[in-house]
Amino acid sequence: MTNELPKVGVALTQPFLKSHCDWIKDEKRDLEMQDFIYVEKLLNPTKPVAEIKGMLDGFEGRLTLHGPFFGFKIDCPDPGIVPVVQDRLLKCLDICAELKADQMVVHSPVTSWDNPNHAAFPEYKLRQIACTTNLMKPVVARAAEYGVCLVLENIEDIDPAARVNLARELNDGKDTVKVSLDTGHAFYAHKTTDAPPVDAYVSIAGADLHHIHLQDADGYADRHWHPGDGELNWRAIFTAIARLPQTPRLIIEVRDQAGVRRGVDHLRAAGLAL
Repeated sequence: MTNELPKVGVALTQPFLKSHCDWIKDEKRDLEMQDFIYVEKLLNPTKPVAEIKGMLDGFEGRLTLHGPFFGFKIDCPDPGIVPVVQDRLLKCLDICAELKADQMVVHSPVTSWDNPNHAAFPEYKLRQIACTTNLMKPVVARAAEYGVCLVLENIEDIDPAARVNLARELNDGKDTVKVSLDTGHAFYAHKTTDAPPVDAYVSIAGADLHHIHLQDADGYADRHWHPGDGELNWRAIFTAIARLPQTPRLIIEVRDQAGVRRGVDHLRAAGLAL
């Protein structure tokens, strides 16, 4: 727990990095690059990696990559598809090593359908954990080899503790898998499926929470609005963050990447972050 205000970072794709790069480097902010969620860049990374490397020369913050997720889930049971999913995640880890990123975001496989069905049919929950563990085993091993922390991001998760428990299952005796929180996703779950409020997601994750996507929303869709443009209780969220034993990596993730500094300005004006 700290009394110092945390400094927030930003999530960007390469086309928007150029206009914010000097600001990020001058203020030593953390950065999350999201280019490699797209399969065309993931499978042909030479040019984007070289360009990002060039722009990040002199960068002193911490670098996160958002892992791929389109078209698959990490609890896939199909033995014909599992190697393809593993290949996508392993390729992104190789890019982490090239860019010296020490964190990679991976989407949680849990859906809103799973929560009641895990309670009603415990064998389904065990099968999901087994399938996820099977698929992720080589990914976790390579992440450990590279010194990359994998963080599981909530997508439709209703029970914040379930994702923490899944991360612990995936660790396999290592300390490589932690959790991420997307504030907008959590707020959507709170509004539509009676999940806990967003600050409770923070508190329940506790020491396992190593990364947060900061985005505002109204509970209708995955808005990715600037903090202050929606209905989230930012003071409650940052109060919960301040009570954690360590400060997670805080990343503003908005659709308006050109204007990403507006969210930073809002949190600073509210006295919540730098």
